[in-house]
Amino acid sequence: MTNPILVEVTRGNAVESFHRGALALATSSGHTLVALGNVTSPVFARSAIKIIQAIPLIESGAADAFGFGPSEIALACGSHIGSERHVAIGARMLQRLDMTPACLACGAARPASPKAAEQLAISGTLPSPLHHPCSGKHAGMLALAKYRKADLALNAYTHPSHAVQRETLATLEDLADVTVEPGACGIDGCSVPTWALSTERLARMFARLARGDGLSTGRRNAVERILGACWAEPELVAGQGRAETVILSALPGRVYLKSGAEAITCGAFPELGLGFALKIDDGSSRAAAAAVMPLIERMVPEARGLIKRAAIKASNGTETGAIRISGPYQQALDGIAA
Repeated sequence: MTNPILVEVTRGNAVESFHRGALALATSSGHTLVALGNVTSPVFARSAIKIIQAIPLIESGAADAFGFGPSEIALACGSHIGSERHVAIGARMLQRLDMTPACLACGAARPASPKAAEQLAISGTLPSPLHHPCSGKHAGMLALAKYRKADLALNAYTHPSHAVQRETLATLEDLADVTVEPGACGIDGCSVPTWALSTERLARMFARLARGDGLSTGRRNAVERILGACWAEPELVAGQGRAETVILSALPGRVYLKSGAEAITCGAFPELGLGFALKIDDGSSRAAAAAVMPLIERMVPEARGLIKRAAIKASNGTETGAIRISGPYQQALDGIAA
C-alpha cells in the first residue's frame, strides 16, 4: 500500500515536492478516528517514546533513590539542544550516581543549539556526551541499572539483553498490548534499542497513557508524574523555540507530543482521551513539523498561531512558496467530529 501525500511544498502556484506518510488518531479502547495511509505497518518509534523508556526509572523507585525531580525526569524524556542548563542537569544526574560523562554510551555530539555550539567553539572546548540530545535518557537508564544492581560495565546497559532494556521492552509491550518480535528491534542513533510498532498501535498506546485506562495505580502515578514533569519543564524536553517546548509550555495538561528521528511524532490529547502517531515516509523533519500542527490545532483550537507556518524563501528573503498539508489530509481533519 502506498501512503498518501500528507504534505505539499509549493513554488508559486505549483506543487514542486511532496511527502507521503501515515497518520493514526485513536482512542485507548481501539477506536481509530483517523487512519491515513498504512497505519498497520510497523515503524521505528525512535525518541518519540522516551516517555515509555522513562517509566521504569519512576516505577522502580530509582528516581526517588537518586533525588531526581521534575527537571531530571523531563531531561530523561527529552531530546535537548545542548544548552548550558541541559548540560548542567545531566551532569547533576551523573554526580548523584557517582558517575562521569564517559559512562554515557550515547557518545559526544555537537549541541543542536547554535548559541551553545558557538560558545563551545569560542572557548575551544570539545563537545561531551552531556551535549548529546539523549544524554538525559542515558543518565536515567544508568540510574535504573545502578538501582537494580544490574551490570554496570561500560556500555553494558545499551545491550538489548541487559536488564534495563528488558524492563523497558516489557513496559512497552504491556502498554501497547503487543509482543514485539526480535526482528522489530533495531539500534537507535544514540546506541540503545528501539522498537517498531504500527502508527495505529502507537496512537492507542499514547491515548492509554493520557487517560490511564487499564493501568495499575503505580503505573498511572508514574505516568502522571512524567507528564507533569514534561509540562513543568518543557524547555528540558527540547529547547527554546522547538515545537515540543512551545506546545508543552502553552498547553500543559492538554497536549503532549514528542518527535523522533526520521520524522516520527507521537502524542496525546488527555482531555479528549486521544492519542496520535505520525510518520513521514522519507524521514523529512520539515514535513513532520508541517503535518503535526494542523492536527493539534484541529483538536485544540487554542494551539492556533503558536507555531508559525513554514514558508519557502529565496536567498534575499522573498517568499516563493509554502509547506502545507494536502487536500486529502485536510479533508480527514475536517471530518473529525467536534
